Amino acid sequence: MGGYLETQTQVNKSFGYFMVLWAGEWISSIGSGMTAFVLGVYVYQMTGTASSVAMVTLCAFLPIIILGPVGGVLADRFDRRLMMIIGDLFSAFGLLFILIAMLLGEPALWQICIGVMFSSMFVSLLEPAYKATITDLLTEEQFAKASGLVQLAGASKYLLSPIIAGILFTIMDVSKILIIDIATFFITLFAVFFVKRNLRAIQKTRMKVTFVKDLKDGWDIFIASQGVLQITMILSIVTFYMGLLQTLFTPMLLSYMNSRTLGTIMSISASGMLIGSLIIGIFNIKRNYITVLSIGLSFAGIFFSLLGITTNIFFLSVFGFIFFAALPFINTSADVMIRRKISSEAQGRAWGIIGILSQLGYVASYALAGILADFVFNPLLREGGPLVPAFGNIIGIGEGRGTGLLFIVSGFLIVILSLIIPHIKSIRALENT
Repeated sequence: MGGYLETQTQVNKSFGYFMVLWAGEWISSIGSGMTAFVLGVYVYQMTGTASSVAMVTLCAFLPIIILGPVGGVLADRFDRRLMMIIGDLFSAFGLLFILIAMLLGEPALWQICIGVMFSSMFVSLLEPAYKATITDLLTEEQFAKASGLVQLAGASKYLLSPIIAGILFTIMDVSKILIIDIATFFITLFAVFFVKRNLRAIQKTRMKVTFVKDLKDGWDIFIASQGVLQITMILSIVTFYMGLLQTLFTPMLLSYMNSRTLGTIMSISASGMLIGSLIIGIFNIKRNYITVLSIGLSFAGIFFSLLGITTNIFFLSVFGFIFFAALPFINTSADVMIRRKISSEAQGRAWGIIGILSQLGYVASYALAGILADFVFNPLLREGGPLVPAFGNIIGIGEGRGTGLLFIVSGFLIVILSLIIPHIKSIRALENT
């Protein structure tokens, strides 16, 4: 009995350390979301093109994708909490570069791109270490609950950040909002320092091997499971469509509303992610992961399409709410199936590889989104466009309505994907691991 109580106390204590880390990352996520929102509005107002917004988004995301495997190897080689500290601290310097450029005058687009790229380089150290630390701290039964809470923190950049930034944008300029974001990094650092001081670093017992060998080992671990490989490829397809929404939603709505209204719609929509994450965090998901994944994708696809049909503020908020509510169920079911298949000592390397492959869809989307919107879909539904007779009376005519058509097509393809997944044998095998 005493041994059980001691074990349970240790489990609770470890979960408490996770909650400290989670709280720090939650605050940082709010700050990062505010910066992403105001920079998107700022660049669109400065250039008037969706392509420029997509370029900044791509520069912010590409380093995380490319350097993810490197961060994963470092997370397995060194103290993961130390990797989080380094990543969090130095990522602030990229924002500081943009801030200085703004204080000296109106920054050029290339200066903003350099700043977000530098910041993202060090975020690539933080993310694999953070994900691997979750496995270090928690038991398998706590994985789904932790995944829900992590997504809840991530949802804050879509839920709280836009509405806060939209309000702040009416009373202060971009530079002051950047200062607020930089300040949140210190809160995160404090949280990581607290956990590092009170939690003994896990000793790495693996034989010393070369960095390249570690990367290769991570790849071998990843491809050893056909199910993990295939579910990662599916996630990459999903992230492509998610990237279209993330990049083009702001330009589409700014074509007929102001930034404050945009921030309100984005926050109401993202509250769906809050509700979905809370449901998972409270009730947990212990089985039927493939069913949850498939249903989540179906709802996401349907309401993604509906976002493209309407220009009504109420319906945009409702459809966006349901779309975002489906995302935590998609992410958690995939996350748990993958996490259960990979050993703890290989989590950093594996998540580095999984991260780069699952998010290649974002890279492709950020590279293509502006081109698809500005030069392919939007011209189709401008006054006199070739698709005006067929779709003009349904989704409207004018700037941004072509982007709505792109959303409709994308959502339909996501629904098709959701119907295919339950029939893939190797993915079904993951549920029985």
